[in-house]
Amino acid sequence: MPTVMLGGICMSYRIFYWLTFLIPTIIIGGFEFIRHDFLLPYMSMEAGNVYITLLTLLLSFLFATWMFHTLKQMNARIIEEQARRAVYEERERLARELHDGIAQSLFFLNVKLKQGHLDDARIAVSAIDNHVRQAIFNLRSLPEEGSLDQRLEKWLAQWSALSGIDVASELHVKDGFFTPTAEVQLFGIIQEAFANIRKHSQAKHSWIHLTTDEPTGWVLSVEDDGIGISNPFPDTKKYGLSMMRERARQLNASIDIQLRPAGGTIIRLSSHSGGKTL
Repeated sequence: MPTVMLGGICMSYRIFYWLTFLIPTIIIGGFEFIRHDFLLPYMSMEAGNVYITLLTLLLSFLFATWMFHTLKQMNARIIEEQARRAVYEERERLARELHDGIAQSLFFLNVKLKQGHLDDARIAVSAIDNHVRQAIFNLRSLPEEGSLDQRLEKWLAQWSALSGIDVASELHVKDGFFTPTAEVQLFGIIQEAFANIRKHSQAKHSWIHLTTDEPTGWVLSVEDDGIGISNPFPDTKKYGLSMMRERARQLNASIDIQLRPAGGTIIRLSSHSGGKTL
């Protein structure tokens, strides 16, 4: 579907390219040919110049109105397709994460049941339940309406209720600052950061700050008061940090992960290219 749509858009751009210089040539050249061969006995040169000017102006206005209206529709379709693709990619990532987490827990559960270790088996069942709840929770949060800060506030409240970890948020996002695709990428980073807090940090409190400024860009920071992280960028994909780094790259943002002086972890992203990068 995306390939077909993009192919149609490329074809439309080629049509615009040819029409832009063919239409004025045909209109002016055709009128001059008709005037000199058929209309000279009935129309003076001055009148002909006026008519060709008015005709060119009228047809150019009609063509420009149609072309820019079509371009606006095409751009809207591109933005919609980019947002839809980003959502699909996020759902696929969640599906892989859910599959991997459940597969490992089921294997562990099977081993412990065979060994008769019921307490360890209960831990595995609890882990499976947490994986399923988190995945369903993330999937439900993607398509909701409203501004980015409104959706984040709602998601954070639900996350806090699910995890039992307090969240303090400070969100200052200008309307329309981020493209739909950029919003999905940023939302994914925030989800991954808070998923890591819930699963690994043993924190009791967390904080999120997101500010946007049209000339200079935007800044995001996520903090917790947990045990901290010893290696912010491991070679493996444990903690999902490699995914966060890839999303930051797509947003043209730098990412810095460090220990919090008072205990815990700070994840900070910043970009100086604004929110219209995708």
